[in-house]
Amino acid sequence: MMLTGRGRSFSFRNPRSAVLVTGLCLVLAACGGVREDEPLDGFSAEEIYRRGEYVLETNRRADSALRYFREVERIYPYTTWARRAIVMQAYAQHRDGDYEEARATAQRFLDQYPGDEDAAWAAYILALTYYDQIEDVGRDQGLTFQALQHLRRVIERYPNTEYARSAVLKFDLAFDHLAAKEMEIGRYYLRRGLQAAAVNRFRVVVEEFQTTTHTPEALHRLVEAYLALGLRDEAQTAAAILGHNFRSNPFYEDSYRLLNDQGLSPDASGDSWIRQIYRRTIRGEWL
Repeated sequence: MMLTGRGRSFSFRNPRSAVLVTGLCLVLAACGGVREDEPLDGFSAEEIYRRGEYVLETNRRADSALRYFREVERIYPYTTWARRAIVMQAYAQHRDGDYEEARATAQRFLDQYPGDEDAAWAAYILALTYYDQIEDVGRDQGLTFQALQHLRRVIERYPNTEYARSAVLKFDLAFDHLAAKEMEIGRYYLRRGLQAAAVNRFRVVVEEFQTTTHTPEALHRLVEAYLALGLRDEAQTAAAILGHNFRSNPFYEDSYRLLNDQGLSPDASGDSWIRQIYRRTIRGEWL
C-alpha cells in the first residue's frame, strides 16, 4: 500500500492486511456481486473487510471502501477484524487527505487498543496527518511541532518497527524545516539592517538545530551581523567554528573573505555565548 501526501509517496505495507493478487481474485469471486447499497449483515467479517481492501486498492477515492470497514466494526464489534477495520479507516481517510478524520480515527484506535500489534501503524498514520500538512517555510510552523511530537512518539514507543525507521527520516526533515524557518526570519531582519534581531534567530539555529543543513549558513550570517554591529570577537569566533566544522563549505570562504577585508582572521576570542559554543565544538560535544 502507498501513503501519499504533498506529492510524495510513502511506501510501506501492513503484512497482515496486504492484498495479494490471488486474494483479490478470491474476493471478487466471493462477494463481487455486492452492491454498494446492499446490506452486509449476511457476510462474514472477513468477507466484508476483504471487500473493503479491494475497493480501497482499486479506487482513487477511499469513500466507498470506508463503508465496508465501518460495517465490519458495526456488525462484528468485538472481533480482530473490527480492530483492523478501524486502522484501515484511518489509513483510507489519510489517503484521501481527510486529515482531521484520520487523526481522530487513529487516536480512537490507540485509545481502545494501545497494545495491539497495529498500534504502531495507527500511531504512524496519526503522525503523518500532521507531517503531510507541513507547509512551506513562510507559513506558521505549529503543524511542524505537532509532527515532530508524534513522530518522536512512534520512534520511542515502537523502536523496532518499520514505522519507527520511516519516522526517523521524517523527523529529521521536519526538524530541518524548523531551522529553515528561523533562517528565513533571520535573513529578513538582516536585509533590513536589524542585526541584533537577526543574531537572535541565527543563534537559535546554532544552539538548537546544529545537526541540520542550515548550520553553516547560520554561522556565516552571524559573522555578517556581528561585523555590522562592530562585534569583532564574536564575528571571528563564529567564523572559527565554521572553519573548524565546515572548512570546505562555500559559506566559510565567504566568512573568511569578510574577515580578511577588515584585517581579521577566524580565531576564537572574547567570552560570549558563541565562544562557549566554540569550546564545546573543539571538545567534540557537537559537530
